[in-house]
Amino acid sequence: MHVRSMWGPLLTGLMLVMLTVAIYSPGLRGSFLFDDFANLPALGTTGPIDNWPAFWRYITSGTADPTGRPLTLLTFLLDAHDWPADPFPFKRTNLILHLINGILLYTLLARLGRLLGHGDRQGRIAGLLGTALWLLHPLLVSTTLYIVQREAMLPATCTLVGLLLWLHGRNLLTQGRTVAGLAWSVLGLGGFTVLGMLAKANGVLLPIFALLIEAVVLSPRHPMQRGDARQAHRLALLALGVIPAAAILGYLFWTGLHGVLAGSPIGIRPWSMGQRLLTEPRVLLDYLQLLWLPRPFSSGLFNDQYVASTSWLQPATTLPALLAVLALIGLAWWQRQRHSALALATLFYFAGQLLESTSIPLELYFEHRNYLPALLMFWPLGLWLADVRELRPLKYALMLVLPLGLAWMTHARAELWGNEHSQALLWAKINPASARAQTNAAQIEMQAERPQAAILRLEKLLAHQPNQVQLAFNLIGARCMTGGITTTDLAAAQVAMQGTPNTGTLFANWFERTMPVALSGECPGLTAGDLQELIDTGLKNPKLSAAGPQQDLTYLRGKIALAEGQPDTALTDFTHALDLQVRPGMALEAAATLGRAGYPTYGLRLLDHYKAVSGSAMETGFGMPWLHAWVLERQHYWRHELDHLRTQLTLDAKAGSGNTPKHSSQSGMPD
Repeated sequence: MHVRSMWGPLLTGLMLVMLTVAIYSPGLRGSFLFDDFANLPALGTTGPIDNWPAFWRYITSGTADPTGRPLTLLTFLLDAHDWPADPFPFKRTNLILHLINGILLYTLLARLGRLLGHGDRQGRIAGLLGTALWLLHPLLVSTTLYIVQREAMLPATCTLVGLLLWLHGRNLLTQGRTVAGLAWSVLGLGGFTVLGMLAKANGVLLPIFALLIEAVVLSPRHPMQRGDARQAHRLALLALGVIPAAAILGYLFWTGLHGVLAGSPIGIRPWSMGQRLLTEPRVLLDYLQLLWLPRPFSSGLFNDQYVASTSWLQPATTLPALLAVLALIGLAWWQRQRHSALALATLFYFAGQLLESTSIPLELYFEHRNYLPALLMFWPLGLWLADVRELRPLKYALMLVLPLGLAWMTHARAELWGNEHSQALLWAKINPASARAQTNAAQIEMQAERPQAAILRLEKLLAHQPNQVQLAFNLIGARCMTGGITTTDLAAAQVAMQGTPNTGTLFANWFERTMPVALSGECPGLTAGDLQELIDTGLKNPKLSAAGPQQDLTYLRGKIALAEGQPDTALTDFTHALDLQVRPGMALEAAATLGRAGYPTYGLRLLDHYKAVSGSAMETGFGMPWLHAWVLERQHYWRHELDHLRTQLTLDAKAGSGNTPKHSSQSGMPD
């Protein structure tokens, strides 16, 4: 009988794994998207990662979170050691990780079911159903098939493993095995909290999850007996649970209070901290709606159109949403004894949203933020369905219909993720007010030789969002494909540059593509002078007055001068750009650009200037950026690169390959 009882869940679990692979397989054909291009090129930034020095440069190169998320970076090496790369191995690894998380989740849910006093059969069936509904849910496609969101999946892995190890250690403590129990508890709560943080910051929530399980499930039913074991258990919970949880909550409270008192918009965000805190309850209810009323397609990666709450009643759903969230949390805590599974799932969900949906000024809305918090979401439903003493036909039917319904929707969404063209057009249709979605769709239309469709799309939204540089710049690109641009197009781009709060890498990438077109005259109406005016407008924009944007724009201005055969002006701009933020990488890039253009002596002069000002190089930030700088310094990386470039520029200058005019030696470099 025991063997039969084990084979049933095993075969069912195997079928679930096969079904998950089948429904996700169309999405594995998809390409890289958006933030993938901001993170994955680090695989080849300093060359292929085929030696230890390159490995250490790569693994410390992360800039997200103070930790830099090195564990996530490490897993990318399973898929590629250089860049560009094939997206398929990355997506395949993400799917494997999703399946591993499903197996771990089943193990945890079955364990929790036993701890709540449910029979083995009901506990296993409930665990399988809770896992299936999570594993097959369409909302998680935008995490699993979005390569860079492996950083959201790995904290879930660490959380599941950490909780299982901690539960094992606690069980040993109840048996009086104090040393072993304490060791497993420390490994689970301590070790895997650290590992989770090295994947993404929300891995730090593991202690809070453990405290919730302790309060809702364990303490009322499995109290620790007196003696050394109880003392060890309390010590572990205090050091690895209560203190970290208090530190997290204290930090979030301090950040929120400081932001609310400041009152102004945060950085490049168009909203204040107070507005963010008012908005997030609406966001959380939207997430819950997507989890419990799933649909094949959603807004996907584009949520820049989400309207922030500006007061308790604007929009009208703001206050009701806040009250609803508080009521759900309060009701769950109040009913934690009578309805423990439902209470735990609810509290677990809201605890899982603490970092990304409260006072840290991230973007307002992203679907992938539900991957970890929703782990226990469907377990209470699984427990109800697994109790077939009543409504047996209905419950058996739901056991089949619900997973298959989710599988169908997930398969439809995975197919969309495997077709970049259809994906862009559908997301643009679902998000008509999203500048990102419309820009992405317009770029796809231009690639498909449909520039007129792109023009109509961009013009329609640009009329309502004139500060959106991505709309204005891509409109110029589409116009160039249809015969040239007009003064109206340039005026729209000027307005966008005057008011944009941030260009990120958008302007630089667009500029690199557009400058050759302007210089060659391939786009009537667009000249290098027009690009110069756009840059000058950006330099005067007070929202772009920080050193970083000013450096980027000044450097681009120098590239225009260089392309027009004005090396003295280019050197002046490059030098000024370098002085804004003294960085060896900037000096290397600018000097190499001068050398490639045929002006090696100018490149040497720029290197000389960097040598003179290198003592005032900008300081590295706290955490991983500091460690990365230490690694580079330890390897003498920048010194070797700069010396190598200086040698090459010197050889080029001696060979007479430079186009330096005779009077150039008289033109002094700016001090």
